[in-house]
Amino acid sequence: MTSPEDATAVVRLDLRAGAAALATTQAVRDRVAEQLGRAGLPEPDYPLFLVTDTPAGLTDHQFQYELLSGYRAVGETRILVLLVGSSPGSYAGGEEAYLPDRRLVRPTTLRASTTGLVWAGDLRSARTALDRREPDDPASLAVLVDLLSVPDVFVRVLENLRKLPDSIAAPGIRLLEQDLPTEVRDRAWRDALTRFAGEDTGAGDPVDIVPDSRLPEPLRALVTGRDSRGQGHRRPDGQANLAHRTCAESLDRADEDLVALRSFPGLLHPARRDALEADLHQAREDLDGFRALVERALQGGGGAAAPTAEATARLGALGLRVPTADRAGERVGEGLRELAGTLLGDGLALRSVAQHFTALAGRVEPVPGTALLHRLADHSEESVTRGSATEYAAPPRTPGAVLLMAGAAGLLGGLWQWPAVLAALVVPVLFVVVALLGANRLRTGRRAARWTTGPRVAAVAGAVAGAAVAYAAAPPLWLGGTGLIVGLGLTAEAVRRLWRDAADSWAAGRGTTALRTALDGLDDLLAELVREHWAAEERLYCADAARSVAGMLRATAAAADAQAAPEPLAPAGTGGSGPYEDDDWLSAPSALETPESGAADGDADDGDWAAAYAWDNTPDRNGDHDAGRDDDRYGGDPAPYGAPSPAAYPAGPDDAPWESGEGDHAPRWLDREIGEGGPDLVATLAGDLRNTAMAAMAPYWGAVERGQAGALALARTEQRVRELLSAARHHLWHYGVLAPPPYPADHRARTTAAGLLGTDSLRVAELVGREADRGAVVQLSSPEQGALLSRDPGAALWIRFAPGTLQGEIEAAWRKSGSPVEEALWTSSGRYAGLIRLTPLRMGVVDTVLPRQSTGGSSRTDADRAEPSVHAEFREDDRW
Repeated sequence: MTSPEDATAVVRLDLRAGAAALATTQAVRDRVAEQLGRAGLPEPDYPLFLVTDTPAGLTDHQFQYELLSGYRAVGETRILVLLVGSSPGSYAGGEEAYLPDRRLVRPTTLRASTTGLVWAGDLRSARTALDRREPDDPASLAVLVDLLSVPDVFVRVLENLRKLPDSIAAPGIRLLEQDLPTEVRDRAWRDALTRFAGEDTGAGDPVDIVPDSRLPEPLRALVTGRDSRGQGHRRPDGQANLAHRTCAESLDRADEDLVALRSFPGLLHPARRDALEADLHQAREDLDGFRALVERALQGGGGAAAPTAEATARLGALGLRVPTADRAGERVGEGLRELAGTLLGDGLALRSVAQHFTALAGRVEPVPGTALLHRLADHSEESVTRGSATEYAAPPRTPGAVLLMAGAAGLLGGLWQWPAVLAALVVPVLFVVVALLGANRLRTGRRAARWTTGPRVAAVAGAVAGAAVAYAAAPPLWLGGTGLIVGLGLTAEAVRRLWRDAADSWAAGRGTTALRTALDGLDDLLAELVREHWAAEERLYCADAARSVAGMLRATAAAADAQAAPEPLAPAGTGGSGPYEDDDWLSAPSALETPESGAADGDADDGDWAAAYAWDNTPDRNGDHDAGRDDDRYGGDPAPYGAPSPAAYPAGPDDAPWESGEGDHAPRWLDREIGEGGPDLVATLAGDLRNTAMAAMAPYWGAVERGQAGALALARTEQRVRELLSAARHHLWHYGVLAPPPYPADHRARTTAAGLLGTDSLRVAELVGREADRGAVVQLSSPEQGALLSRDPGAALWIRFAPGTLQGEIEAAWRKSGSPVEEALWTSSGRYAGLIRLTPLRMGVVDTVLPRQSTGGSSRTDADRAEPSVHAEFREDDRW
């Protein structure tokens, strides 16, 4: 048996008028392709045909039924025939004269196990006894056809019909429809599209890339893997390592000479300064050689294009080691798809996700060596000299401890009385001599080094203070001698510190620090060059693929914007022209009408019922919408199959049964509960669109993995996105808001009816959980036809159905109320819930006939052969 998962759509045909147009196999296939193409669906593997006909049309349209039953497809073809109206009667005249509805004559073609008949003699659409409706009332018929067009309901009805004699039953219906007003649903759809697409900011502002910890493993390896491979970029025996080691050794010797210079012997003897000067000169030459090697490496590390295998070989000749890729780029396509799913799952808009992919491409893309050449200027000889001069522009600041020691030394050395007070000059003189000697030792050319004057001033001030104290206190000579010895010790320590700082400052001015910084900077530049060559081809491919994905996401956003754009309004009183308007059977007159009932006087209500029932694209004309409202947001989309048009009813706030849930135009077996939209409506629809987009992009990821994500794959993906967005729109209009789209996320639970519609699911639970008795439904049979139904109460089959998204809520309500939880059909549609009773006919009511058709001759025209004429009938009583 065909499962609902195998059946994607039900093809609806009306043979009451225009059956002659389906006279060939190609005409039938064209009609099927037209319906499914408008819904964005492919050719079905398991065709489901819902045919609307009259009892008399069963034999008149036998050729069309043969074409449908012989429809070629991968799986079996199933046909459900909805008969509307009374049968013409059989054996007229004589003792066997029967009243209408007495016999139902069907051809043997419809006796197959894959075919079932539902005979609704009277749709019972009147709510009062005084309201005389036609047996095929168009408003009621459209709702019934819409219900049977749900694949789950179609399959279950057909399965139950097979259990009944002759696979024929008369239906009883009790239905509850939950939906949104057209303008609310339309506004929510457009808002969801806008939220899904995101704002267009022009060229695209830079955004922060996803944290490395959240990146999928294949992408994280390409983004962070190169950073962990900076060690060992120089081969031990290579040119680069030799040049770097030579320069580093020269700088190390210069550092050793500097240590020697900072000691007292360095202050007294010029040899140590000369050794430092020689080592610094050698270090500059060695640094120039290493800089030249780095420049050659950058020039040979790839041109304007990305690094190549040839550039990697040139780096190897210079003694640089580029690590292998370690299969880091094998699952780039998988990583990009996972990243897109993560970002979309977090609720980001398409354009925001596209910006993240653009940022990822810029981060992972390898940088050619020539792009790093400009950074050589930061480590040039001029830069080293400029840095040295800047650092040596002023003498070092004297620490406070040195000033304190100089003042204390002068004070202690000045504790003498006259005439020994001249000994107080010893400490200041020593500071002056050291200053002159140090400045001369660190002379540069003709200019002596600048020496700080603070210690000298402090020593003089201390000596004056000591002499003043000695004059006032008259200390003994031994105290003055002891103070002088201690002062000389403090002087030695202060001089040592002054000379150390002066030597360091002078060495920095000669370039020791700048040379070391330049060497490290050049080596870091080499390491970065090597890192950029790591997995260069894989990273370049990842960057190109990420930019391609970003372009595809922006194209998808543009397609969503196109869907959200308001459509031009159709003239008032005309039907909708959108891609989801109903089939041509809605515009065809009923075969139950007599020729005199045609619209000869131009009254549409007496003739073409579909002209009044087709969806009107004009804005809602109800009284609660004032003229100043932006109605063009709501008037551009057609209604779902079976939803009545505002044009079908008088304008007014109380004349729209699809909004108020009441009204004389709704059949008495149908109750409508119209919500105003819940708080989760737009967010849920936007999430559905994200899932739809991921499903549309599924083939594109395969092209990315194969390295074929070019213009052709992008164009195909854009076309598929447009088709699936159209299909999502059709799904929303046809199955309602509660039903999840064809591509739901497995991990995301659907929200409640209160969150989407603003309605309560308790009413659905009460209706579907009712006891199966005859008073629960309205039998769609005329009084004459009712005499032909089986009187066995247990012969009828019941179908309880409700939206699958409400299953948890309904079952919880049943358990809470103590209602018996019976097996129910959980449908893919979110609009309808209720009860269907299939009552079989009495034995002997159905006659199966085998028409004998004229084979025709060569003189027959093509038009004659289009519908073969029936010359005789062989009657086969089903009781045999």
